[in-house]
Amino acid sequence: MKSLFLRLSASVSTSASSPPRSGRSPGPAHARPRPSPLTSSLYARPSLLDMERGRTARRADVDAFLASLGVDPGELAGFEVPVTVDVMRERVEFLYSLGLSNDDLTAYPLALGCSVRKNMVPVLDYLGKLGVRQDSLPDLLRRYPQVLHASVVVDLAPVVKYLQGMDVRPGDVPRVLERYPELLGFKLEGTMSTSVAYLVGLGVPRRHISSVITRFPELLGMRVGKIIKPFVEHLEGIGLQRSAIARIIEKKPYILGFGLEDKVKPNIEALLEFGVRKETLASIVAQYPDILGIELRDKLVAQQILFESSILVSDEDFGRVIERMPQAISLGRAAALKHVNLLTACGFLLSQVSKMVVACPHLLALNMDIMEMSFEYFQNEMERDLEELVEFPAFFTYGLESTVRPRHQMVAKKGFTCSLAWLLNCSDAKFDERMKYDTIGIEEMEAEDSFNMNASSQQVEDEEEDEDLDEDSDYEDNDDDFIE
Repeated sequence: MKSLFLRLSASVSTSASSPPRSGRSPGPAHARPRPSPLTSSLYARPSLLDMERGRTARRADVDAFLASLGVDPGELAGFEVPVTVDVMRERVEFLYSLGLSNDDLTAYPLALGCSVRKNMVPVLDYLGKLGVRQDSLPDLLRRYPQVLHASVVVDLAPVVKYLQGMDVRPGDVPRVLERYPELLGFKLEGTMSTSVAYLVGLGVPRRHISSVITRFPELLGMRVGKIIKPFVEHLEGIGLQRSAIARIIEKKPYILGFGLEDKVKPNIEALLEFGVRKETLASIVAQYPDILGIELRDKLVAQQILFESSILVSDEDFGRVIERMPQAISLGRAAALKHVNLLTACGFLLSQVSKMVVACPHLLALNMDIMEMSFEYFQNEMERDLEELVEFPAFFTYGLESTVRPRHQMVAKKGFTCSLAWLLNCSDAKFDERMKYDTIGIEEMEAEDSFNMNASSQQVEDEEEDEDLDEDSDYEDNDDDFIE
C-alpha cells in the first residue's frame, strides 16, 4: 500500500517538473486562454439564464400534459406546480383515485395546484376521521373543491366545533358536511351565527335548532337580510303569524330554499288565479308548505281539468277543494278516479260524489279498504240514508273502531236520533258531555251540522306532532297516490 502511494506521488512530481513537449514558452499568465468552467471544474454550476431556460422547458412540458387532459394551463399561472410531467401525472392520478374525472379537473383546474402531501392528504384524513363516507367524497369535492386548499386547523376544525356547539350529534356532522360542503368555507362570525340567531328570535326553539341544521344545513349560508327575512315577511303578508312560520320552518326547514321571487310569489299568484280566496292562503300554506316550491301553475291546470271532467267540479268549487285540501294539487289521476268509482259503486250519483268531494276532498286520499268497511257499517248497522253521507262526507275520515262504532252504540242505547255531524264532529270530551243529556236540542243539532275541515286538519297535525295517532287511522300512507 505504501509503495503504491510512493509511485503515485512520484508520477505527479515528474509530470509537474518536466518541460512542455511542444517547446513553446508558456508566456505570460494573462495571455493564456481561460478554460471553460464546465470543463475545468467538477463543481461548476449552470448560469441563472440556463437554469431559467430549463425551468421554462419543463413547465412547457407540464403545460402540454395538462392541455392533453383538457385543462387550461393558464388557470395555474400563479400556482407552484410540479416541475416534471411525472410528478404532475401522479397528482392527477391521485385526484382520479378520489373519484374525480377530467371534466372535474377542467371545471376546477386549481385542484392541480394542491400538493398531495401538504394539502390533500391532511384534509381528506380529517374528513375521514369525522365520518365522511368514501362514496360521498366525489360529490363533496365537485361541489366544494376549494376544501383541498383549506387548513384543517384554521378553516375546517372551527366549523365542526360550531356544529357541535349547536348540539348537532357527532354522527350527524358528516351528513351535514356531505349535504352542504360549502359550509366548510364559512366564517363563524358571518351568516352562520346570524341566521341561527334570527330563527331563534322568530320563535324556533333553541333546542330544535340542531335538528333544523341537520335537515337543512343550507340555511347557515343564507343571508338574513336578503333571503330569510324577506321570505318570512312575505308569509306574514298573506296572513301567517310569526309563531306559525316558526313552526313550519322547524318542521320543514327546506322551505327556506324556495326562491321568493321565482317560486313563492308566482305560486301565491297562481292560487289566486285559480279561485283560491286570499283569506285562505295562510291556511293553505300551513297545511301544505311544500306548495310554495312546486311547479304549481302546470299542476293547477292539470288538476282543474281532472276535477272538471271526471268529478264535475266547477272552476269556483275547484278553488274550495284546494282551500280544504291543498295536497289535492299533487293527487294522481288514477288514485282520484279509483275513489270516485268506489263511491259510485256504493250507490252515489256522480253529481253527489262531486258535492261530497267539494265538501271533503280528503275522500280522494283515504284508504279504500277502510272506506268500504265504514260504508258497510253505515249501511248495515247504522241503517241511515245515503243522503246523510252526501251532507256529511267527512264520516269516512273518522276511525270506525275508535270513534264511529262506540259513539253510535252509545247514542243507540240512549235512544237518540241525531245527525252524523252531531254524532262525530266534536271531541271525545264534548261527546261524553252530550251523553249526559236526556234529549238533544234542535238548536245544538243545527249548530253542529257543518263540518270544520280546517279544524280537522289542525287536529290531525297536532296528533302527528305528538306521535300519538290512532292505529285505525283512515288516511292512506301511500305516496303512489300522489303525483311526483
